[in-house]
Amino acid sequence: MGSTEILEKETPESLSNGTSSNIEAAKRLAKRLYQLDRFKRSDVAKHLGKNNEFSKLVAEEYLKFFDFTGMTLDQSLRYFFKAFSLVGETQERERVLIHFSNRYFYCNPDTIASQDGVHCLTCAMMLLNTDLHGHNIGKKMTCQEFIANLQGVNEGGDFSKDLLKALYNSIKNEKLEWAVDDEEKKKSPSEGTDEKANGTHPKTISRIGSTTNPFLDIPHDPNAAVYKSGFLARKIHADMDGKKTPRGRRGWKTFYAVLKGTVLYLQKDEYKPEKALSEEDLKNAVSVHHALASKATDYEKKPNVLKLKTADWRVLLFQAQSPEEMQGWINKINCVAAVFSAPPFPAAIGSQKKFSRPLLPATTTKLSQEEQLKSHESKLKQITTELAEHRSYPPDKKVKAKEIDEYKLKDHYLEFEKTRYEMYVSILKEGGKELLRNSEGEAAGLKKSHSSPSLNPDSSPVTAKVKRNVSERKDHRPETASVKQKVT
Repeated sequence: MGSTEILEKETPESLSNGTSSNIEAAKRLAKRLYQLDRFKRSDVAKHLGKNNEFSKLVAEEYLKFFDFTGMTLDQSLRYFFKAFSLVGETQERERVLIHFSNRYFYCNPDTIASQDGVHCLTCAMMLLNTDLHGHNIGKKMTCQEFIANLQGVNEGGDFSKDLLKALYNSIKNEKLEWAVDDEEKKKSPSEGTDEKANGTHPKTISRIGSTTNPFLDIPHDPNAAVYKSGFLARKIHADMDGKKTPRGRRGWKTFYAVLKGTVLYLQKDEYKPEKALSEEDLKNAVSVHHALASKATDYEKKPNVLKLKTADWRVLLFQAQSPEEMQGWINKINCVAAVFSAPPFPAAIGSQKKFSRPLLPATTTKLSQEEQLKSHESKLKQITTELAEHRSYPPDKKVKAKEIDEYKLKDHYLEFEKTRYEMYVSILKEGGKELLRNSEGEAAGLKKSHSSPSLNPDSSPVTAKVKRNVSERKDHRPETASVKQKVT
């Protein structure tokens, strides 16, 4: 969906009375936001990215204060980000970037073919920024890969290679950063720029992973509810994008696991609410947004093993202490994912030649449970239809092996998504939030016992051979469909 379509679809309301007065009001508010007249930098994005017609007017007037004429896209984006903090909900940030793209195209109509092309490149730069400058990422995207990812998305054609090379080198040499309020500058670098919004303690790290991409950051909320806790042994089966973990890093390691909010924390010691998380704890943490947990039926070396596939297609195995505990973890993880995962939006970088998975935002949904159910049902219907259409046109046997691989990759993705949304819909129909509320009481009881020297007899660690896992590595391709059972 193009950027203009998104804005039109999201602003169905009309200003039936006082259109001119609304425009004047929008101009006044835009001027105050630009001059930071009784507003902070962190207040700006929320006024530009709301889902209503007045906010759209404010954004249009606000962008008129920026003249991008003759500037390159990366220069314009950096200039734009100097004025405010790009914080807020994922959908709000997305709308702000759409407004930026429209303004850039207005100022430079002959540089890029369309507003959608500008928006595509803007999102591509944001993702590249995360890839090159984010934490805990091993293999970095090359310039050739960046160019390949953008094939065929410029009105059906390709962007200039010289343009893409220039954008790549710009982001590689200097990461994208937006302005922060003065009080935020005084905080330590390890603290995120939106602690206040997340309600985090000043001395805790407020984000898990990278803070360079506004869509993919995983919020750490110390005040989040605890839904389940206990000892689990972990084995990393596949790294990011389904790349099988090298043999030397596949060993089992025991942790005290705490499912808190949408994050599964893996700690060396038992959980204590008053104890701040270490950087090692945050490094080991796993977000369960858009994840799916299931019994690892294909793994027979140990009993009571569950498989967790994450939004970025990592696959982790966890051994619980009993079949009941294993099923309990599966139920709680899937319930949290179903209730709190925010609706996905189309991939920022797509291609007619190369399949690209959509972005799955790590922020918590703002939908009611009824709206969340409708969203999941709509997505399930869409995925089911797409899978049927995909399988009705299998590739010819004479095509290149690469094209067959792309077909299998998309088939595997669609089948997994169908299974995931079927699970989410089933959970919400059973009353997902009520199931979680019931579990909070159990977790509260567990919390009390953890502060005591004696643990519940059932909480003894799982016996497992321990090998330390040093890092997570990013690769570009999941395992093929022929070994699908091992990565789904």
